[in-house]
Amino acid sequence: MTEPVRLAAGDPAPDFDLPTDDGGRLALKDLRGEKVILYAYPAAMTPGCTKQACDFRDSLASLQKADYRVVGISPDSPAKLAKFRERDALTFPLVSDADKSVLTAYGAFGEKQNYGRTVQGVIRSTFVIDADGTIERAFYNVKATGHVAKLRRDLNLD
Repeated sequence: MTEPVRLAAGDPAPDFDLPTDDGGRLALKDLRGEKVILYAYPAAMTPGCTKQACDFRDSLASLQKADYRVVGISPDSPAKLAKFRERDALTFPLVSDADKSVLTAYGAFGEKQNYGRTVQGVIRSTFVIDADGTIERAFYNVKATGHVAKLRRDLNLD
């Protein structure tokens, strides 16, 4: 298996146009002019992913006050994402990357360690994208719990 690409500050953010949890579509190019936090998570409605999503939900007001838009991305179907959004009262868009091509382009899909085994899967990651579509920060292998608080500190929002 090959090592996934790793994005770094200054790299152009790979564009995407993906189906959303509400039946629409969301393209990164449509968010130009806005700062975006794109976070990749393995599976909707699992304990860790729920904790992370709720942390983003609970921090959304302060992130928006600092002009950040939050978007979650996973390989889940739009229907499953809609259930996730409704069940946990998520107030930001979730996009479906069923074929994992966008996750792969961001380096958020590939080999990872899971309970001591090497497997292929979504690598929990967060990308801060500036208003021009450039990666400002890329965080790989983040923890579901505590990551949003660390991100807020890194962005000087606390």
